[in-house]
Amino acid sequence: MIRQEFRVLLFDVTVGRGKIVLLGGRNEVAGGSGLAAMLYAKYGQPTLPASDAVQPLIFAIGPLTGYFPLMSKMVCSFKSNYHNEYTESHAGGRAALALRFADLDALVITGRAKQLSCLCIGANHLEMKEATFLRGMDAESAGKLIRRMFKEGSGHRSIMRIGPAGEGGLAMAAINVDTYRHFGRMGGGAAMGMKNIKGIVIHGDCDFKVPEDKAYRSLYQEIYSKVTSTEMMRKYHNLGTAANLESLNEISSLPWKNLQQTSDPAIASITGGIFADDTLLRNGACSGCPVGCIHIGFIREKIGLDNRYHYHQVAYDYEPIFAAGTMLGITNTFDVLRILEVMEKAGLDAMSAGVALAWATEATERGLITVKETLVPLCFGEAKGYQQAADYLGCGSTDFYRLLGQGTLRAADVYGGSEFACVLGQEMAGYATGELFFAAQTLGFRHSHLDTGAYSYDQKNSDQDINKAVDFLIDDEPGRAFLTSMVGCLFARSVYTEKQLAECLAIVGFADLAGSIPAASENIRRLRWKVRTETGFNPENFSIPKRFYQVKTWKGTIDGTYLDKLKDEYGRRIMALVKEVDTPK
Repeated sequence: MIRQEFRVLLFDVTVGRGKIVLLGGRNEVAGGSGLAAMLYAKYGQPTLPASDAVQPLIFAIGPLTGYFPLMSKMVCSFKSNYHNEYTESHAGGRAALALRFADLDALVITGRAKQLSCLCIGANHLEMKEATFLRGMDAESAGKLIRRMFKEGSGHRSIMRIGPAGEGGLAMAAINVDTYRHFGRMGGGAAMGMKNIKGIVIHGDCDFKVPEDKAYRSLYQEIYSKVTSTEMMRKYHNLGTAANLESLNEISSLPWKNLQQTSDPAIASITGGIFADDTLLRNGACSGCPVGCIHIGFIREKIGLDNRYHYHQVAYDYEPIFAAGTMLGITNTFDVLRILEVMEKAGLDAMSAGVALAWATEATERGLITVKETLVPLCFGEAKGYQQAADYLGCGSTDFYRLLGQGTLRAADVYGGSEFACVLGQEMAGYATGELFFAAQTLGFRHSHLDTGAYSYDQKNSDQDINKAVDFLIDDEPGRAFLTSMVGCLFARSVYTEKQLAECLAIVGFADLAGSIPAASENIRRLRWKVRTETGFNPENFSIPKRFYQVKTWKGTIDGTYLDKLKDEYGRRIMALVKEVDTPK
């Protein structure tokens, strides 16, 4: 009989002890995003700052993790020091399956370790080791040493770690997951750094039973075939999301040079095809995923006195390429990978870091800052300066870089230039598609382009029907929230329809949840917003910088009046959702 309760490990790193608790609420919150919100409601302190040791750092998986293809993501939630509100970030890799094989639905970390430490958890053990020798070490080197610290479980473990950016509490610090995946957005690395935790090892050291009947095997094979033998997921394996570069450039929706342009003929040298032809070394996949959308490129450098070549492997996707490429005017594929490698090692969210450096470049051109602040000349198209600047940013080398690392608008408040800061809640995602996307990302739950389908709506609709557009956002959100509560890859949302999810849940033993998906989806959506609102969210706190009103897309120049009305109406609708939410206890 499958366990209906959530099995949660609570770990207080101040005292180095943990305990297992069983919690109800499966049919109300499902898991993943819903479970994380429930756990923050139970263990978080909404009115205390993000930096307070009592605030929990939460990792959660869903009821279908490990049972079906692409149910391979994990949710990390925390109170963000970017905006001091509740948020969440998503990552793949091996973390989700490792937690499933550790017989846990969630890990909740509270307190602050007395010295820099690493955790190792599993179904049968719990360990915390002092790791002060890792202080200041980059994420790549730290990963290698953490593997040596915890030698057991190779192939059955996930290793999460932070770099100097996380240790320094930068609001754009990421958590590196198994080298090529990340909890990137909203400062998860800072949340982990504030716990004085350098690394977390999740060891999947127990059995995980799946149904043995023919019905389960048949359903699994049906879904497997959809994601491997049809066109539904093929693009993610072939060129991957880097294919978006050329298509977005063609419709004037690709940010260039701090969004001063949305199209450039130089795209010819930085397409997804060029990346594949020139740099692609291999494809990788998250555990439990047969698609293989992780594209790993290579760069090589001469090192040492004998000038021997050393090869580096760097993962790339569309949005890191936009941030370290077109947004900075970089059109050499290998230069993009070199900049991304520096960001990876420092433990920076590539998107936030690239957009922040783009702002710093334009601020330099306008005379608001000088090389005194940046330490190196910043010029669109000049890769070496950005490599050095990314390192300075990740390490918080100066007052300027420490300030910029807390968010582009923080720096703009001091130096000026807020009108051309490309920030929509946080540093923008790589879609300059139009008014609905700009409004949706500004107020979206985690300020991600995947919070909604607004980027797609903009590409298909040229009318300016405010109610129709906001209805689309509101109607689209519950299904996404439920899928991130499973926790499934959002690339597979065309595969995992509500009907398909109901079949999957029922066949593995969650029949009640399978029969109440619409109600659970709506409850999860409202609960997440209620929890965030309790930590201070208010649509009026978020503005859209002037730069976004100057953007020109395939539909023409942005209509500022329409954009403002969309934001106001979307904000009003969000606030209406937080009423009458019953939080499971």
